[in-house]
Amino acid sequence: MQAQSTMNRRNLRMREREVARIPIEAIRPNPYQPRRVFAQEALEELCASIKQYGLLQPISVRKAGNDAYELIAGERRLRACRMAGMTAIDAIVFSAYEQDSAVIAMMENLQRENLHYMEEAEGYQNLIRDHGLSQDELARRLGKNQSTIANKMRILKLPLTVKRMLLQYNLTERHARALLRLHDEEMQIKIVNVIVQQNLNVKATEDLVERTLSRMYGIEAEEPTKTGKISGFVRDTRLFVNSIKTVVRQMSDAGLAPKFDSSESDGGLEIRVWIPHLPAK
Repeated sequence: MQAQSTMNRRNLRMREREVARIPIEAIRPNPYQPRRVFAQEALEELCASIKQYGLLQPISVRKAGNDAYELIAGERRLRACRMAGMTAIDAIVFSAYEQDSAVIAMMENLQRENLHYMEEAEGYQNLIRDHGLSQDELARRLGKNQSTIANKMRILKLPLTVKRMLLQYNLTERHARALLRLHDEEMQIKIVNVIVQQNLNVKATEDLVERTLSRMYGIEAEEPTKTGKISGFVRDTRLFVNSIKTVVRQMSDAGLAPKFDSSESDGGLEIRVWIPHLPAK
């Protein structure tokens, strides 16, 4: 009942708004703006449009003290107005909570094109971390499925070097998800280089990752003997080894980062599987 009352008060506060012309210098940026890259050419085009026709859509801000405001939505418009030499701007002024401001900024950018999947994932992470939201609650506020939020955020588990390469080479979100199956940074970097050099699409990338996992967690079949037959040892143990390899892959997909190693001698085949402990809750 208390939670519902709090939500009602927030909704009431969000409805308390007015349209005003405020000084641009009084507006501070939104720390939860998910978009990090603003194309200069697009800003210049918007600036030229504003000079000719004016600002057609007000920005949104919230009150942040006496004569101070925090941007909620419209950073491109605000930047373009600054470029145009304007000192004041039309704005819808909300009496919004900080958490509401952050969620609105995310929603506004999700409804527009060209928000990079990495920016989107980082935006989700910041909202959850700084405002104590669960994935379920965030998904509900944004009108998305919880699984969508979770899948986006999984990409942030990639090493920083790999994420930078994904951005540098403009690789897709599905390329990034394929790399998640590999838990070795060096191998991920090698795969990215192959993707770029051979211009691999997503399907070819997924096949490459699958082959790489087979080499990392499997064992190579023995060379045929002079009679052209596979040795009896490999034939009799292949099903068992493949079963172990399948389990290791499943653990890898679940994010446990197991390590598989094997060695063969005259006496038999030794298989070693190392599984890290789960972090304490």
